[in-house]
Amino acid sequence: MTEESPIIELKDLTKIYKDGTEFYALNNVNLRIKRGEFVAIVGPSGSGKSTLMHLIGLLDTPSSGTLLIDRNNVTKMSDKERSEMRNRMLGFIFQYHHLLPDFTALENVMMPLLIAGKTGKGARKIAEKLLKEVGLEDRMDHKPNELSGGQNQRVAVARALSCSPAIVLGDEPTGNLDTKSGDMIYELLRQLNKEYDQTFIVVTHNEDLASKADKIIRLVDGKITDQ
Repeated sequence: MTEESPIIELKDLTKIYKDGTEFYALNNVNLRIKRGEFVAIVGPSGSGKSTLMHLIGLLDTPSSGTLLIDRNNVTKMSDKERSEMRNRMLGFIFQYHHLLPDFTALENVMMPLLIAGKTGKGARKIAEKLLKEVGLEDRMDHKPNELSGGQNQRVAVARALSCSPAIVLGDEPTGNLDTKSGDMIYELLRQLNKEYDQTFIVVTHNEDLASKADKIIRLVDGKITDQ
């Protein structure tokens, strides 16, 4: 039986920034991530973690090399095709929740679904289910300023999962929280990863949290030093 194709594969992926001199943010990175894996990316500041996340998230383009997502070579796609794939396959959780302040938790989670063309009734049903999953069934009608930092981040998690993405990217999703709230968010992500069999890729400075991942990717100076 042949091994299942990885959902993400990087082949000699390189990102160079030019500002008078060349700076290699990523240098010939090779990586394979399986479907359903929970992956932590760690490394010192300036190691290339955010650059790697932005490339996988189709928020930036590589200088050279190949990036395959679900066997599709996204490095050869047009901007429109990349945008369509990003909307269809990727969900994002950031360090700061970036919720819309004038909308309730329920409305924030419904927003991506409405943009994707779901009816109001359909979007509401999915959003309510996800908010219950993250333990906020009694906070659906609250706005961000009426919620704690940990609660807002749980809303952001529900929003990231709303369109059932195959891949969820977290850029320091616990970095703006106290230790207890951060641990709770990380455990929630792990629980959802197992429940929905979605691929989670999380950038973190927290070694204790990273140690709970299926795979740890260590970056130094734009290169993977250990997997």
